[in-house]
Amino acid sequence: MELLINGQLAHIPGANTLWDVVNHYGLNEKMIVIEHNLDIVPREKYGITPVAPGDKIEIVHFVGGG
Repeated sequence: MELLINGQLAHIPGANTLWDVVNHYGLNEKMIVIEHNLDIVPREKYGITPVAPGDKIEIVHFVGGG
């Protein structure tokens, strides 16, 4: 599936939901926020939010430290 992720075209095989995208990148869902087609998606809905070719996804990853 071709998706626009953080402004870059990405091919993610077998992606059906946002959860599949999170898993593809090996991200910790507790450390990210996802915007899907201009809407912020609550973490508990990643597994039920479908993705389609050409969707625009922005992933913000929080980094701890000080």
